Amino acid sequence: MDDLAARFLDLHRSGQPLLQPNAWDAGSARILQSLGFAAIATTSSGFAATLGRLDGQVTREETLDHCAALSAAVDIPVAADLEDGFADDPDGVGDTVRLAADTGLAGCSIEDFTRDRSTRSTSAG
Repeated sequence: MDDLAARFLDLHRSGQPLLQPNAWDAGSARILQSLGFAAIATTSSGFAATLGRLDGQVTREETLDHCAALSAAVDIPVAADLEDGFADDPDGVGDTVRLAADTGLAGCSIEDFTRDRSTRSTSAG
């Protein structure tokens, strides 16, 4: 486990909620870090909005690039909203999580929703 992931895990303590605001770009990530937050998260809807799209209309590659940019912008743990894992099966979700770990993320969440199949593509549409 790398240092940021270990720090992120350590922030999860019983009885002490982790306040983890959502950053939508590198600039907001830096601002949130400067305000003293110990960790930040990505926001799928906020990131989609920066591209002029609705939540759920961003590809896996775009999301991973976004995660890498946020992780590189700060020196605190970043956790990502990886939507539905960009897959319909556990193996596909696992692939997404492994790729996400390579971006420098310290953690992630997977939502339980069904994506519009037209946005399942792994490339920009």
